[in-house]
Amino acid sequence: MNTLVIWGVAAFCLSVVLTVFVKQLAIKQGVVNLPGAARKKLHTQPVAQLGGLSIFLSFATVVLIILLSSSLLTGGEITTQHYLGVIFGGLVLMIGGYLDDRYDLPPKFSIVAPIVAALLVVINGVGIEKLSNPFGDVIFLAAWQSHILVFGWLMVVMYTTKFLDGLDGLATSVSSVGALMIMLLSLTAAYYQPDVALLSAIVIGACAGFLFWNFHPASIFLGEGGSTLVGFLLGVLAVISGGKLAIALLVLGIPLLDMVWIVLRRVMKGGITQAFRGDRKHLHHRLFDLGFSQKSIVFLYVFIASAFGVTALFLQSKEKLVALVILCVMMLFAALFFIHRERNAKT
Repeated sequence: MNTLVIWGVAAFCLSVVLTVFVKQLAIKQGVVNLPGAARKKLHTQPVAQLGGLSIFLSFATVVLIILLSSSLLTGGEITTQHYLGVIFGGLVLMIGGYLDDRYDLPPKFSIVAPIVAALLVVINGVGIEKLSNPFGDVIFLAAWQSHILVFGWLMVVMYTTKFLDGLDGLATSVSSVGALMIMLLSLTAAYYQPDVALLSAIVIGACAGFLFWNFHPASIFLGEGGSTLVGFLLGVLAVISGGKLAIALLVLGIPLLDMVWIVLRRVMKGGITQAFRGDRKHLHHRLFDLGFSQKSIVFLYVFIASAFGVTALFLQSKEKLVALVILCVMMLFAALFFIHRERNAKT
């Protein structure tokens, strides 16, 4: 436990300090988020982007220091190659995010970095050998099945947090909750994985250090690269810990279902080309329009994510499926409420 605290605090302190320099870099480069456009945040003054860079640098630096100085991260089944795949994948997200923030890339180009990042993780051997089956025996996966599942999973999680990044601190907070739940599960006697717990602590520290500056009123934003990076790290943790996708699914349940709802609505209205066009129809935006403050919405999301995440620590596979169904029902009622409200507003 002392090791987790030491390295988690190290990542936190490094992230706090680096965010100051990243903010200055973003302003100097003119990479700022201007108010007013559809895909921008709810703010009235220009705010620096590229915040995800401080999370990435903190995470990568601490991981590399540990790899070079000890076997704390390689005492189990996770190898140095796995970590390098994650670090290089994160680096690609940072490069792609910088270009997106700087030049406002269209979706057909901005998706390239997440695709390459996910492929780098798969190519470097991160995979899933088996999945729990709520209705029977464990499902063992062939290599090609693992590759497809990991790639698809990372893409879904990255775009979930990308879509979630609409309010100060929201995506970072929810992703941190997911990392915390995986860390807690990795410390239990049934799943004891000290290397996964340590990696989770590093992710939490790096995110929390950035959140110090990103919580409302934010002085810096994640940026396009950072919004995918936090999902990327959470997605990798869920995979690298032995296929604990259910916990991440329950933590990200509301944002994930919101993304599905948003994409389907856009496709139905404008075709597939509109699926990833930004707007202000996300659940967190709708709650803001109802009069909720940014802080209260973030706390609501964190509460729901924490409640379902903690519950998942004690549930069996079938019970986790029931919890996911409950989340779907909650999201359905929310969607029906806002659809009804929109129709009444038009009449």
